[in-house]
Amino acid sequence: MQNFGANVSKYGVENHGVRNAGTVYWNLPTPMLYEQVIRRREGVVGHLGPLIVATGDHTGRSPNDKFIVEEPTSEKDIWWGKVNRPISQEKFDNLYRRIIAYIQNRDIFVFDGYVGADPRYQMPVRIITEYAWHNLFSRNMFIRERDPEKLANHVPEFTVIDMPRFHAEPEFDGTRSQTFILVDFGRRLVIIGGTEYGGEIKKSIFSAMNYYLPKRGVMSMHCSANYGQDLDDVALFFGLSGTGKTTLSSDPRRTLIGDDEHGWSDDGVFNFEGGCYAKVIRLDPDGEPEIYQTTRMFGTVLENVVFDSATHRIDLNDDTRTENTRSSYPITHIPRADPRGVGGHPKNILFLTADAFGVLPPISRLTEAQAMYHFLSGYTAKVAGTERGVTEPQPNFSTCFGAPFMPLHPGVYGKLLGEKIAQHGVKVWLVNTGWTGGPYGVGSRMKLAYTRAMVTAVVENQLDDVTFTTEPYFGLQIPTHVPGVPEEALNPRNTWADKDAYDAQARKLVGMFIENFKQFEAGVTEEIKAAGPRL
Repeated sequence: MQNFGANVSKYGVENHGVRNAGTVYWNLPTPMLYEQVIRRREGVVGHLGPLIVATGDHTGRSPNDKFIVEEPTSEKDIWWGKVNRPISQEKFDNLYRRIIAYIQNRDIFVFDGYVGADPRYQMPVRIITEYAWHNLFSRNMFIRERDPEKLANHVPEFTVIDMPRFHAEPEFDGTRSQTFILVDFGRRLVIIGGTEYGGEIKKSIFSAMNYYLPKRGVMSMHCSANYGQDLDDVALFFGLSGTGKTTLSSDPRRTLIGDDEHGWSDDGVFNFEGGCYAKVIRLDPDGEPEIYQTTRMFGTVLENVVFDSATHRIDLNDDTRTENTRSSYPITHIPRADPRGVGGHPKNILFLTADAFGVLPPISRLTEAQAMYHFLSGYTAKVAGTERGVTEPQPNFSTCFGAPFMPLHPGVYGKLLGEKIAQHGVKVWLVNTGWTGGPYGVGSRMKLAYTRAMVTAVVENQLDDVTFTTEPYFGLQIPTHVPGVPEEALNPRNTWADKDAYDAQARKLVGMFIENFKQFEAGVTEEIKAAGPRL
């Protein structure tokens, strides 16, 4: 086993059980990782410098293949169910031994870094990958250590081992398929196999932070964040993939803190990551210029983006491989990003949803009780390509706007968020980036320019003196005027040609909300229950 690289850790891979690997490549800089990717034929260099890779059959996450080890230190804390499904310690150990055996005589790549920009809550991590491009992905997505001495003495507190070409045997291993993402909180370890999708690495670390931080009184959030003229003018954008977190937070008039995962401590908000992971299908260079520019930069990893084989020029409009084409890039690729990754307490929180029914208003103000109701509900539509098998938007309730990554009971996150909203007097808004004028297939997606105008109105306090009307089905407060937005677009019923059809769709969606919320009724106050929709 040979170690290669200028920054080899004294805490070697043998501490993870790895023996007799081929060459272990430690903390390689981006140019050297490019060389390895090309030499191993894992990808190609696109026009102007991005690295283009394909992820095979897995062009999105595989949530049904994720399991949490049922072990003594965490089993009483986990919210077991359809999302957090158990696997025995014995099954995990067996797969772990085989994945370690698989590594023998194979080259591997190691990234040592951190998750969490606030030093008090920062966690040292190690990502061990089979692919060089997965190591570059990790280098983009997590916080780098630039001090050679600290890298030499790096000891991880959480480790991910990612071997895409190793497959499970479901009948023997207790997995659902040959693909697996297994999380052991006791051993602070994740093992991944059977999938080349880079997002599994990122979300495994996010799940770990969502387990450990709330135990320390820190709210962990699936949200993007930015700030205005100063660090105390923070806005948070909650939402699942495809609802607009990255797009709306990358605002040329505001400074980006981070695009997807954050903590909220007693001192303010901090980014978990060192990079961004944006959807780029049909990216608009005029409407999303900063993200578009990252697709033309060295160091960016483009997943499943179609390109011309002769010129290597990319085509962001081509969805032949998937709707879920992605760009992974260091946050420094965004001109107005703060690499420190910290901000003050939020003034505004925006819950983003892509309503496939075309019922919810494009912008509405929530009471504290409504905020808790909609946070626990986490309604959106699964956007095509984000998960395997999803080819068009489907109604989806994802608790806390991130259920697949939340190991603890939703009440833990809800309590923390509610306390912080009340303590800091935060305004909360529901923003529908989905359909208007009809449901999916009939109506059209809300124009990005309108959504941006609404977000601007929120963060610049332009709605403070505007009158609001109450929407009848959800009791939402809709502004009667937003600068730059046609008034008829603000009330969704007005955008439908068939008003009876709108009422029918609204009643249908209300019924879905009521049915979904039954699982939380025993653990919330009467005020929160009353804040939901009524037929």
